[in-house]
Amino acid sequence: MKSRNESLIKLKKFNVDEKRRQLAQIEMMIGDFERMASELDQQIDIEHQKTGISDAAHFAYSTFARAAITRRDNLLNSANEMKAQEEAAQDALAQALEDLKKLEILGEREKKRISDEQAKHEQDEYDEIARMRHMSK
Repeated sequence: MKSRNESLIKLKKFNVDEKRRQLAQIEMMIGDFERMASELDQQIDIEHQKTGISDAAHFAYSTFARAAITRRDNLLNSANEMKAQEEAAQDALAQALEDLKKLEILGEREKKRISDEQAKHEQDEYDEIARMRHMSK
């Protein structure tokens, strides 16, 4: 029973670690998308300064700036989609932590129950020894 509970706790800890890794990976991807979008914003601003045209509707608007805007928007959309995945990963991590905590509490209760049973058994033995001594006098 003890080893089974310990095995379950190890499994739950592994599960928690895996959920943490997944969340960290999602957060890193969001950060990368936002960083790349910021870099594209800077490149777009530089292109606007070079060409002197910042109106995307202008007939001579830079093709590079137009493509960079599209790419930036796609990156920001991807980051927003990843944020939904991030929330789901946070929920999954919270659930995994809750499951682990429940198992740990159950394990502690089991250890206490066993310890209490052992203490009661020892006390019964001492009581029996004292009763036998008392009867022999």
